[in-house]
Amino acid sequence: MASAIDSPLAPLDSAFSLYVHIPWCHSKCPYCDFNSHAALVWPENDYVAALLAEMEARSREPSWNGRQLKTIFFGGGTPSLFAPASIGRIIDRAAALFGLRPDSEVTLEANPGTVAEPKLAGMRAVGVNRISFGAQSFNAATLKFLGRIHSPDDTRAAVHAAHRAGFDRLNLDLIFAVPGQQIDDLNADIEALAALEPDHISAYNLTFEEGTAFFVEMKRGRIKPLDSDDQATFYSFVREELPRRGYPMYEISNFAPPGHEARHNLAYWRAESYLGLGAGAHSFARDGMGGRRWWNERMPARYAERAAHDGLAEAGAESIDATTAMGEFVFLNLRLRAGFAASGFESRFGKSFDSVFGARAARLFEGGLLTRDAGRIFLTDRGLELADSVFAEFV
Repeated sequence: MASAIDSPLAPLDSAFSLYVHIPWCHSKCPYCDFNSHAALVWPENDYVAALLAEMEARSREPSWNGRQLKTIFFGGGTPSLFAPASIGRIIDRAAALFGLRPDSEVTLEANPGTVAEPKLAGMRAVGVNRISFGAQSFNAATLKFLGRIHSPDDTRAAVHAAHRAGFDRLNLDLIFAVPGQQIDDLNADIEALAALEPDHISAYNLTFEEGTAFFVEMKRGRIKPLDSDDQATFYSFVREELPRRGYPMYEISNFAPPGHEARHNLAYWRAESYLGLGAGAHSFARDGMGGRRWWNERMPARYAERAAHDGLAEAGAESIDATTAMGEFVFLNLRLRAGFAASGFESRFGKSFDSVFGARAARLFEGGLLTRDAGRIFLTDRGLELADSVFAEFV
């Protein structure tokens, strides 16, 4: 059976993906640039009511009406802070409004320090069938530097509890290229990660994003990122070591055996339609060769007020014309190790890849950054190292 990344592009009227943003967490990690807010208490019932109101309003729109869901993803923040009953209300309403495919993937992000087996069992009982833990490292000093509130043993306990609760599908996040980290430290992290036997691993190079505490500290000279050569060495090690342990690379930062890819994220990378609910959530509705993108109010209180009042809380929107859509299709699909089929590009846009991108693409092929095999176009190993530069050619 072909894996998800080799399947043909879904037709316009096929099932779509739903993202639900829950913005609260116990503490804000210094590297995090997501729309998250540290809090000791949060208005869970009011926020869920706002999510349901927004979902109801969107369900009547032509972009979503009559279309089933194939994936749901609860991201944050720390969605595991919410009670299983709250998560269940959202899943049940989504199923009632849109319908869930029998094989739907329903993922919940969780902090290893915020869950125990009863809560995990509760999440499984209400329909969550995939859990994603932000492990990040198994080195206590690294976790402290990253501002994480859990310990290595917390992660191990959470994974074992998740398995006992019935989760066969489980992702663990890893952060590498942390200042002061050595290759031996990274190897120990990978060893500890693989020993827990998740079915999926996401491995991210630490970045210093504007607006984060780490970015401020870097500008003040208090933190010095690893230099680019060292970061490339770490990334190369990850790309070699994880496949050696049974986790093939299928996307720039994601590793899993065939059939265990994160299907929700594949919708993003394949430029398919997705509906985002919640504070700051983004959505994309594909329409012919282009589409429409919009985003919600970022502040949770303002979002909840607007969504509860009239069902919508848009803060901005943009139309995506065919030219922009073609570029986005290419650079998003190039994140996948298998790239994309040239025939898929042509069937979606009515033009060949070479006729649209011509000289730009030729330079990338000649420079050894892109390659073509069996009708597919994808990054070379060197292209992976310089992926951002490749993507910039299509923006």
